[in-house]
Amino acid sequence: MNYISIIKNGIVKENPTFVLMLGMCPTLATTTSANNGLAMGLATMAVLICTNVVISLLKNVTPDKVRIPVFIVVIAAFVTILQMVIKAYLPDIDAALGLFIPLIVVNCIILGRAEAFAAKQNPIASLFDGIGIGLGFTIGLTLLGIFREVLGSGSLFGITLLPETYNILLFVLPPGAFITLGFLIAIVNKFNKA
Repeated sequence: MNYISIIKNGIVKENPTFVLMLGMCPTLATTTSANNGLAMGLATMAVLICTNVVISLLKNVTPDKVRIPVFIVVIAAFVTILQMVIKAYLPDIDAALGLFIPLIVVNCIILGRAEAFAAKQNPIASLFDGIGIGLGFTIGLTLLGIFREVLGSGSLFGITLLPETYNILLFVLPPGAFITLGFLIAIVNKFNKA
């Protein structure tokens, strides 16, 4: 099994944000800045990697009748650990992302990868799938955050680039998330067809 192709697949062919269009709630709600998009992507990636590996290890001892509840308990355990770490060591990120960290438990990307990949593959392949899909999600959220922050706030990662008079407030509001996501999906589709 080619692990590099598994990572590339998660970033390009099965990108959760631009191709599969999964996890739209955090994608649209947390990307008002590049920092928030990057932090949410990395948090989701950490849970995804850990969940994939553990579910791959448990696949032979988990009865089919309780497979999904087991998946959710594993996901919830890692999200709880992540939330405690963020609250303890990264209070600014905790304040910015707030409720969206615990909502990682119900993120369909994580449950979907557990069911579609980790429950059928070995732990190493599942690890690389988590890295690939996690990187794809992180890249998607960070790109969306970059465009929204530059256009809406005139800054990038908190560094002012444009005077306030050039800011387009729409891009930091919810409609700006939809507009920016639509344009980025169109660009990705154009490159994928070429």
